[in-house]
Amino acid sequence: MFSRVMNNKSYYNLDNRNMLRKVTVKIGLEKINTQERVTVEVLLDNDATELVMSSEFARKQRFKLKKIERLIYVRNVNGSLNKKKSIEHMVEVNIYYQGHKENIEINVIKD
Repeated sequence: MFSRVMNNKSYYNLDNRNMLRKVTVKIGLEKINTQERVTVEVLLDNDATELVMSSEFARKQRFKLKKIERLIYVRNVNGSLNKKKSIEHMVEVNIYYQGHKENIEINVIKD
């Protein structure tokens, strides 16, 4: 699953009926090394600080992992350090959405 790291805020928004709901969109991800594309549903603007994808998703979809120079520690929603998860790799992809294409790097978080 592709999502965003949250910065001490929930990824749910209130709709007109004051009910909580996730705001998501479908985008295309293209692997740089093979030009193979996959369509995924992602959270939209949740006040995140970084783009992340799970290592399980990256492995299943066979994204080419790149080791990052420095380990990135992950914080929980309450701000405490998550001792079980960290970021050691990233993937470079092209994102496609409604005719727009952008080359980005997505951090891969350990499951």
